[in-house]
Amino acid sequence: MKIVLDAMGGDHGPEVTVAGAIAAAREFNLALILVGQEAVVRQELARHDNAGLSITVVDAAEEITMEDKPGDVVRGKPQSSMHVGMRLIKQGEADAFVTMGNTGGALAVALFELGRIKVDGQRRIHRPALATRFPTKSGSCLLMDIGANTDWKPVFLQQFAVMGNIYAQSMLGLPSPRVGLVSIGEEEGKGNVQVKEAYDLIKATPGLNFVGNLEGKDIPAGNADVVITDGFTGNVIIKLSEGVASLIVQGLREELMRTFRTKLGALLAKPAFRALGKKMDYAEYGGGVLLGLNHICIIGHGRSNARAVRSALKVASEAVQADVPGKIRAGLAQQPALLDSSE
Repeated sequence: MKIVLDAMGGDHGPEVTVAGAIAAAREFNLALILVGQEAVVRQELARHDNAGLSITVVDAAEEITMEDKPGDVVRGKPQSSMHVGMRLIKQGEADAFVTMGNTGGALAVALFELGRIKVDGQRRIHRPALATRFPTKSGSCLLMDIGANTDWKPVFLQQFAVMGNIYAQSMLGLPSPRVGLVSIGEEEGKGNVQVKEAYDLIKATPGLNFVGNLEGKDIPAGNADVVITDGFTGNVIIKLSEGVASLIVQGLREELMRTFRTKLGALLAKPAFRALGKKMDYAEYGGGVLLGLNHICIIGHGRSNARAVRSALKVASEAVQADVPGKIRAGLAQQPALLDSSE
């Protein structure tokens, strides 16, 4: 197995991406291909001890920045690290792609280079969805979509539910994951017209353990294992949660440092705070996986640190070993009515 890492991606690449790659290669015995401006990547590699690690470098003359618009990058930068890296997978030279770069750009290039899953050579996934682990009271759930599809149709969410169910079974070890739909009320019939239609479609889909509507508070409470929503709402949920978590941490830090007594309490509670912080840290999950593509594609935060890069590479290797695309293809083959036959 070989995993491609976009060495130029993110706010701090290649400094952070190379450090994360070395950590993952050493800890998980991964074979990695770093794609980017070769001289820059090799210079960064030379700053680390990488003896005995299976890390190769492939040159890419262009770079997709955070400012680039998705519609401009597919044909506008054909020699970018994203294009070159995904072509290696398309050509059978690697098995998965990981980037901390521009989410919209990665989605656009992935659709062009990797393509949507086809079941019978013609019908295919409507839209890939970006899914991520989200911390809950009982551990974590899979939240999707978190930004790939801001414009959507109810059938998209039905398909997301099927893909998320398969992913949770394959990657989270849940034989019958609870699938829920984000709405403004728990009762059936709550939500706008699109959400109501999506509810009916998901409820009628065979093989799903559908638990109905979820309010926002139900997500961190752990009331579902797979949480389905559109990309606009999912992105708001993720970013609001990150902001609230940051506010709580900052507020606690200020209050605990206010007096000698609170400082002593903070010292005694330090192990608990550390465990909670680890559970809520996005770096533990690495990034989101684009479900619905022919190959594994992981997209991480632009501000990712080396630990997040390491985690993303670990998730990519596990998803390849579990053959997630193959299982999604097989699952959808049993429900061909869900597929797009317009192309």
